[in-house]
Amino acid sequence: MSAVFASLIPTFLIIATGWLCRATGFVGEAQWAGIERATYVIFFPALIIDTLSRADLSSVPVLGVGGALIGAILLMSALVLALRPWLERRFGIDGPTFTSIFQGSTRWNTFVGLAVAGSLLGPRGIALIAVAIAAMVPLLNLLAFYVFVRFAGRPRQSPWAILRSFVTNPFIWSCAVGIALNLLAPPLPKPVAVYIEILGRAALAAGLLIVGAGLDIRRLARPGLPHLLASGLKLLLMPLLAVTMARFLGVGGNDLVVTIIAASVPTASAAYVLARQMGGNAPLMAEILTLQTLAALVSMPVLITLLSECATALCN
Repeated sequence: MSAVFASLIPTFLIIATGWLCRATGFVGEAQWAGIERATYVIFFPALIIDTLSRADLSSVPVLGVGGALIGAILLMSALVLALRPWLERRFGIDGPTFTSIFQGSTRWNTFVGLAVAGSLLGPRGIALIAVAIAAMVPLLNLLAFYVFVRFAGRPRQSPWAILRSFVTNPFIWSCAVGIALNLLAPPLPKPVAVYIEILGRAALAAGLLIVGAGLDIRRLARPGLPHLLASGLKLLLMPLLAVTMARFLGVGGNDLVVTIIAASVPTASAAYVLARQMGGNAPLMAEILTLQTLAALVSMPVLITLLSECATALCN
């Protein structure tokens, strides 16, 4: 547990730095908007392309890790959607609020996952997170778009508009480019590869700073059912589902650790941006993100240690 916690400390120190920069006004609102846009449109796609194109996917259990995470996402999504009528009838949860619960229960913070896996397991951790990115990012974005179109209460978009939004999402097209380069293309010319690598290096620090800048501690004064439900499902049940699926598919050792990391990270900061753009409950999404990010400092090392040890004990 101490090794896991130590690997998380730099990650959360960068998040705290982002919060401090925003809280003190050292970085202004307009500057944060520019950093966020550059990170999501330039730095992060470069990191995904660099990671996926160079990852030795033949040396890692792609089907095991990817299949476990996809299975966990589908099971969690089905559960949350099944809870929708009960939440509306019993607690008056409206459509926009439900979209925040759904995103908070299913999506993952890729920045935190990459930082922790790389710090804890090095290049193999990064390669396995690349598998997680390829498996989770397109599926999660597709599910999120469906939930917003179905429940956010805004005018329904045409199938073409939905498809265009999905295809032009930087997370989606960068996954497609990275996988294509890995499987179909020869190695990139060295100057191009170095250019993409340098851009990608900026993604982790910038992404974690953005996560910190989005935190609003004051919003946690009165957490309610949506906050606790989304946080419990994401930080506790999602890792349990992923481990169960992974063990069923024969994943073990460090590969299982990375599966747990990918499943136990807090929800994505991009969920807040999507909530603002598509008519969700954006303030609630920010509150859920804040609560999960703080709680993950405790839940991640505990779950990574306990679940990996339990799985090892069952194998023996």
